[in-house]
Amino acid sequence: MTEKKTDVAALPFEKALEELEQIVARLEDGRVPLEESVAIYERGEALKRRCEDLLRRAEARVEKITLDAAGKPKGTEPLDVE
Repeated sequence: MTEKKTDVAALPFEKALEELEQIVARLEDGRVPLEESVAIYERGEALKRRCEDLLRRAEARVEKITLDAAGKPKGTEPLDVE
């Protein structure tokens, strides 16, 4: 793996998830030397935390507009995704 390592905190969700999936595949393959396995596992953990943080932020921003009796917007409330 010779690509440039971008700071995890600067990665958008899609790129972080893509790199995390690549790391998981490499680790599952079992042909990575121990030293490299530890290093990419650590990066994978950082990527996982980044993805979770970005998802939490997105959830907090998703809101449902509430309407009054006349059909005019009166505010917002959390979106019920269930």
